[in-house]
Amino acid sequence: MKFVDEYRNADLAQKYVQEITEVITKPWTIMEICGGQTHSIVKYGIDRLLPSEITLIHGPGCPVCVTPIELIDCALKIASISNVIFCSFGDMLRVPGSEKDLLTIKASGGDVRIVYSPLDSLKIAQENPDKEVVFFAVGFETTTPGTAMAVYQAKQQGIKNFSLLVSHVLVPPAMSALLSSPNCVVQGFLAAGHVCTVMGYEAYKPIAQKYKVPIVVTGFEPIDVLQGIYHCIQQLETGKYDCKNQYVRSVKSQGNALAQQLIQEVFEVVPRRWRGIGEIGESGLGLRPEYALYDALKRFESPLSSLTPSTAPQVCISGEIMQGYKKPNDCPAFGTQCTPENPLGAPMVSSEGPCAAYYRYRSHQQPVLRRGDGETGRRGDGETGRRGDGETGRLGDWGAEY
Repeated sequence: MKFVDEYRNADLAQKYVQEITEVITKPWTIMEICGGQTHSIVKYGIDRLLPSEITLIHGPGCPVCVTPIELIDCALKIASISNVIFCSFGDMLRVPGSEKDLLTIKASGGDVRIVYSPLDSLKIAQENPDKEVVFFAVGFETTTPGTAMAVYQAKQQGIKNFSLLVSHVLVPPAMSALLSSPNCVVQGFLAAGHVCTVMGYEAYKPIAQKYKVPIVVTGFEPIDVLQGIYHCIQQLETGKYDCKNQYVRSVKSQGNALAQQLIQEVFEVVPRRWRGIGEIGESGLGLRPEYALYDALKRFESPLSSLTPSTAPQVCISGEIMQGYKKPNDCPAFGTQCTPENPLGAPMVSSEGPCAAYYRYRSHQQPVLRRGDGETGRRGDGETGRRGDGETGRLGDWGAEY
């Protein structure tokens, strides 16, 4: 399949690993922002292919994982109201609140529905004028245009029984917050390609310069990730701190102007709490005053006022995992008390969660991305990424932009 097969080529991956090995001279720590990148790294064993000098840590790039437990509890309360149809993307149904999850509400008789687009929720509202339809608007900048379109159309069409429980978050402020921490060990970033497809990457350039960290906008396939790592290491080794675009087949420096205009029409920047991390200033989006009618927190203010303070299991270390301080298998509950069937924290639930990736691909010994001749290419084999076919396969051949 074009744009997939060539980015999963094992022989090419080995050549890229060799290029990285030839460039690196000292230890470096790189954080991939997006959970999709995390799953690619763990699934294909990319971290096991790399030289031992490189440490990859997993960032807060899963919007499901960083949705605060207080907002999950609000969702549970709203979904329990008899005349409410509560709509959500599927991966939110198993995210635990203080006592239960949305799937439990559904099993108890609540009208909780999985949708694939915010516009599906708007259609449900049109078809059920006697019900209150609430869409759980979760996601980074990638999913925000769809939410903005839904509420924009609701206003244009005068649909009054539709509202949003908003938990949209922004990536650049979170990166700045991580880099500002005295405990930060991040020396370079792989930024999320799909976020930059919408927003561009101009906002990342001041971060790279201020904190002296290279940022490489990166895709999600194994070759994408390896190329992103290469460009990051190349900058670190030469003392450069720029924002570079590896994901040129999707990302432009200015992003999608029409999507950005729609976001700005509907949303304004607000502070936002991140699960396990705390409040980060200017890291979220909230509805503008002219769209306040569609704010579920205001519409259901009375029933929500009876909520008790939210609590999370003390044994869960998801906050430390999302900040890159620890790995999922450092958690004492990993794979025992906390599993996908019985999750204690959101990172074990989400399809982009780091704990889910480790549970799926690292609970048992997994092979790394194999070469065509059956070699595993593990570090220490003596065969990792060796060239012998006369092709250089250098990373620069794939192209990148500044």
